[in-house]
Amino acid sequence: MLRLTWVQPEDLIGHELRQASQDGREPKAIAARWKAAGGQEAPLAAGASPAPASRYLRQLARDLLDELADLPSALADDEPTDLEGIKSACANWPLPAGSRAAGVMGVPPLERTREWGRVGAGGTPPARASVPTPPSATTPQHLEAAWLGRATGCLLGKPVEKLPLEAIRQLARSTGNWPLTTYFTARGVPEDLLRKHPWNRRSAPTSLAENIDGMPEDDDLDYPLLNLLVLQRHGSTFTTTDVARTWLDELPAGRTFTAERIAYRNLLSGLEPPHTARHRNPFREWIGALIRADVHGWTNPGNPAAAAERAHRDATLTHTANGVYAAMFAAATLATAATGEHDIHTCLRTGLTVVPPRSRLARAVRHAVRLAQEHSDFDTVVDALHATHADTHHWVHAVPNTALIAAALTHANGDFSGSVCRAVSGGWDTDSNGATAGSIAGLLAGHPAALPDRWTAPLKNRLATSVGDFDGIGFDALAHLTYRETLRP
Repeated sequence: MLRLTWVQPEDLIGHELRQASQDGREPKAIAARWKAAGGQEAPLAAGASPAPASRYLRQLARDLLDELADLPSALADDEPTDLEGIKSACANWPLPAGSRAAGVMGVPPLERTREWGRVGAGGTPPARASVPTPPSATTPQHLEAAWLGRATGCLLGKPVEKLPLEAIRQLARSTGNWPLTTYFTARGVPEDLLRKHPWNRRSAPTSLAENIDGMPEDDDLDYPLLNLLVLQRHGSTFTTTDVARTWLDELPAGRTFTAERIAYRNLLSGLEPPHTARHRNPFREWIGALIRADVHGWTNPGNPAAAAERAHRDATLTHTANGVYAAMFAAATLATAATGEHDIHTCLRTGLTVVPPRSRLARAVRHAVRLAQEHSDFDTVVDALHATHADTHHWVHAVPNTALIAAALTHANGDFSGSVCRAVSGGWDTDSNGATAGSIAGLLAGHPAALPDRWTAPLKNRLATSVGDFDGIGFDALAHLTYRETLRP
């Protein structure tokens, strides 16, 4: 029996009921109808329940999904999805490239202080780790470090993806790798612990330390490749429809998950963007758009506004509101980091200027950064984040994962190893969080040689992928291709 993940209506309805309760709709009456008819909760981890629903339940799920979509949201004014609405909500939207009249990256100094708060004692970042000083302008070496950083963080998180937080801690401790300092290994892990908490079955054969032989394929690397293709083919003025066409041409449907799979199916059903993001898509605020944002930041050094706008065009194919904001936040943060002129705290502050300040994502990021500033022990930060978000959000949702990334980067003071290890050690979507943290911290490091060999040597300068003609490409070659796009008008 073939059970396709992330598309069965009877599996989507539970996720949409939770999404409705988060985004200001009132789903209780619809939830009661679903339960009374014998409908089940959403699968906890997998994308499909074990057995198909009856024809009646499947049709009811479709009908209720549509009814849920029509419910009004009490958060609509604070969480717009259209770009002009987002800009209107962001009083500190960054100025265009080249303008510094209003302060760092276009953010007025007074507003930066009021919005972000003090960074550590005396208003200065906590000195936990030194960050190599990169060149003053973006170079192919910057971008190679960013690609390598993204791959490293992703690879570190792959074998423990989907595992609960305590399982990650137990597996790492059993081999003396806690706090994390290097890739996970199965060597030395007690058999009873492996049976209790098995590694991610798809990733362990290629991502445990003893098995790594180059960078294996992962959607966290596939999507940056796809966006590189989008820029090569359509330039900086690409449209959301251009992104969709590139996917249909180059992205195998089986390589999509959650919101991307729903949007892909919607495209094949004849729907057009941005309706592809909304139609029966309960994953539209999950992490998918965030993991696609890097290229938009990398190719807009010093221009966080342009990076955020490109990320918005990309994200609205599949996501709405906080799912879109997460991508814009990452893109603007990376665009700031790409100049080599700012520390991680300035980069994150600038990233937050493109996020509506009363949104759930902005509140979560501010809270996470405060925790990272207040506690020297990162496990304490993680425990507080899980206490805040674990009961209300799926482990792939953009809000808690973006908050964790911001906390990891803040707590590590932008240090590469500290950032990726903290991001992965916090659980949830471990490979995606490690990838984004690694991309940002790698860009700040500024050169591949600034990244420790224990992380980069196993990658063997080789990336596996099913996207286009990129299979087997080196990260140095990817850096030069990306650099070309920074020069395009």
